[in-house]
Amino acid sequence: MTGPAGPGRSGRPTLAVVGATGAIGTVMLQILSQRADVWGEIRLIASPRSAGRKLAVRGEEIEVLALTEEAFDGVDVALFDVPDEVAGRWAPVAAARGAVVVDNSGAFRMDPDVPLVVPEVNPHAVRTRPRGIVANPNCTTLSMIVALGALHAGFGLRELVVSSYQAVSGAGHAGVRTLREQLSLVAGTELGTSPGDVRRAVGDNTGPFPEPVALNVVPWAGSLREDGWSSEEMKVRDESRKILGLPTLPVAVTCVRVPVVTTHSLTVHARFENEVTVDRAREILATAPGVVLFDNPAAGEFPTPADVVGTDPTWVGRVRRALDDPTALELFVCGDNLRKGAALNTVQIAELVAVER
Repeated sequence: MTGPAGPGRSGRPTLAVVGATGAIGTVMLQILSQRADVWGEIRLIASPRSAGRKLAVRGEEIEVLALTEEAFDGVDVALFDVPDEVAGRWAPVAAARGAVVVDNSGAFRMDPDVPLVVPEVNPHAVRTRPRGIVANPNCTTLSMIVALGALHAGFGLRELVVSSYQAVSGAGHAGVRTLREQLSLVAGTELGTSPGDVRRAVGDNTGPFPEPVALNVVPWAGSLREDGWSSEEMKVRDESRKILGLPTLPVAVTCVRVPVVTTHSLTVHARFENEVTVDRAREILATAPGVVLFDNPAAGEFPTPADVVGTDPTWVGRVRRALDDPTALELFVCGDNLRKGAALNTVQIAELVAVER
């Protein structure tokens, strides 16, 4: 097991944030400024073109350093939010120089020598990291897995069927920019009433999406995999299995992009080992760390992205027992894909490592 390199100047560990200028890196800095401060020096690292910029964290302006081997000297924990290929190259470099890497990319998630950690579900996994790297799950998986992990502990999960309704910020700044530009083109019009009218208005301005996302839903996220599945769908399947320790769990996923800026939503059909009751499920969810049960349809109360955005918990509503299967539950789940879905979980993992000191 690779351990932290040594104390920072204050006797507390030194933290590096790699990709500090990106969408999720920005949220990481906000979260680091809001949570209990367990860090000594915080070092900001990004691509050479961003070097020299100053960003605020913990009330201080810190200059961004270029990504080099020397930038990791003395670093105890390094948070990575960079593309897969950059993480694949540089995370081992940081680990070799003594840092524990917490990586938010997809480069290491399914590596058997890299734990995939959600602190509310499998915090023990962080202690065994042969490569000195800990992986952070995909934002779609993270939007549901805290609630699902609590239900699995209570009932024993045996099958999972999921549909996601994913915010455009999951595709980064380009996704948000594309939606806002498309909304400006369709606002105040009668578009959306005849075949192809939205597409003609939008033109080639589909950004990272294969279809217009304004006034539309797009049943696709990620890249093409075998037999018509998308990479995003396979991530949810594979990551859920690894996090929950259920390597043969049957999982079916359909990922859909919707015109929401931030916060993913999912419908979840979960089958368990034995008969379930809604009352017991509510008890489990209401007391689970990192979960908010918000479920009173008679009063119009259930989670929506408009209310969940900017918050940390996984919000759960529409809790029902399946009509035709007494062992199954139906849920609607929302989680901010930039906070718990990425930055917050990464920071929480880093804090688990810091506690080892």
